[in-house]
Amino acid sequence: MISSSYRNDFLYVALRPDISRGEGVLIYCSGVNVSRFGPITRGRHGIGSNPSVRGLQLVNLGVRDLALSKGATPKAVRGNVCGGIVPTGDTWYTEALLLENAPVLSLDEIIDYAVTNLVRKIFKASMLDLHLPDKPFQPDELQVFLEDLCKKYGGL
Repeated sequence: MISSSYRNDFLYVALRPDISRGEGVLIYCSGVNVSRFGPITRGRHGIGSNPSVRGLQLVNLGVRDLALSKGATPKAVRGNVCGGIVPTGDTWYTEALLLENAPVLSLDEIIDYAVTNLVRKIFKASMLDLHLPDKPFQPDELQVFLEDLCKKYGGL
């Protein structure tokens, strides 16, 4: 089983095998840079949680649903299972998930789902009517897109 990841200064999604837990087990790691999304989200939401944090939480629920629909088994996991993946610096909110029976999953499908839906949920929670193209951005393209929005909505 191979590893796959999507990473820029705003967010990351990574999947890697965890052979210590058995054959066909993946660790799903995801994170959002709350600091970098600040210019887009600041002052655009109610008293509830930060849109980037809440967006990541909702996307991870969606990844669980996607895994179940493909026959995999998502499970909560504790500890430092994403060591070496989580970026340092700034303020990152991260989550991890264990996916058993993972060979039935398409890593690209999970990453495309997670990245696209995370950004859409952040925009929606920030009350920004912005649309993403149907084809997912490459990590560097998404970073430039988000940096431009940060400049437009509050400076970077």
